[in-house]
Amino acid sequence: MSHTRQGLKLVVGLTLAIFLFVVVAVVFVFFKRKAERKTCNDIENTEEKHGDHGAETTEDLVTFQGGQDLTISDILDAPGEVIGKSNYGTLYKALLQRSNCVRLLRFLRPICTARVEDFGDVVQLLGCIRHPNLVPLLGFYAGPRGEKLLVHPFLRRGNLSDFIRDGKSEFHKWTVIYKISIGIAKGLDHLHAGLQKPVIHGNLKSKNILLDRNFHPCISDFGLHLLLNLTAGQEMLEASAAEGYKAPELIKMKEVTLETDIYSLGIILLELLSGKEPINENPTADEDFYLPTFMRNAVLDRRIADLYHPDILSNGDDNERPVTEECVLKYFQLAMACCSPSPSLRPNIKQVLWKLEEIGRQ
Repeated sequence: MSHTRQGLKLVVGLTLAIFLFVVVAVVFVFFKRKAERKTCNDIENTEEKHGDHGAETTEDLVTFQGGQDLTISDILDAPGEVIGKSNYGTLYKALLQRSNCVRLLRFLRPICTARVEDFGDVVQLLGCIRHPNLVPLLGFYAGPRGEKLLVHPFLRRGNLSDFIRDGKSEFHKWTVIYKISIGIAKGLDHLHAGLQKPVIHGNLKSKNILLDRNFHPCISDFGLHLLLNLTAGQEMLEASAAEGYKAPELIKMKEVTLETDIYSLGIILLELLSGKEPINENPTADEDFYLPTFMRNAVLDRRIADLYHPDILSNGDDNERPVTEECVLKYFQLAMACCSPSPSLRPNIKQVLWKLEEIGRQ
């Protein structure tokens, strides 16, 4: 009987030991496999993150001549000062800390931009345009939430609109007026006639002409309308109309043309000559009101006598040939021709440039 009880205890003991061993083994295998799965998942996540980051760097930041050293961190971490706002974006003066360079960053609101698939070709086109009188595109960044940033050089003297109205004596010098005018014409000539396919500026105005220390003009914002959706593009046109640069035919048609750019150029030339903003300060219900005529009268009434005066229009250099009445009148006539109400009667940019060069030789 005692032997039977001892045998039973032994069997029970062995069975319990085997059971405990199996339980421990199962638990060990379970946690080991769980740890392996976690390790695999972590590795996959890490690789996925690195893969995404690499794709983002390649896909979301495109650089062009002069911006090859740009990085996403340079752009996103740069402290910026807001220097301009519109319905479709914001302009920042930003310091890129790694290179210690000041750049102009243009943020485009996601709701205002064109479809992503339409961006690639347009960005490549704009990024490849180079001319001494055009502000180059150095880089383009597209963020994960649809935000888009364009990177440009920063010109410290500011825009032509502020220069015309800041009251400084340089504006009254004919050589400065002429230098700015022919520089703008050369830049627009490159856009209209110097590329395989003409690029229409679409929003040419004095605020989009930037100046360096030597009054060298550079046209900015060219082709920007190609990056905006239809609604934002129309809002840009309406803003341009309110500022006086919208050609009369755009009231009925929606698409900007080479001729509408010429109209805007004519308004800028009249601005330079009159020193006056191209807006109607006394709006009336008169449907026959025509802005270039208004500006023409501003030229005739306010500055035409001064424009003939050598002491005002020269740089004060005795060796410099003073401006003549004939030069000023031809310049004035060219500006008015650019602003013809009929697009077909406006000169093309080659004719404008030729006429300005002729004026400069007189």
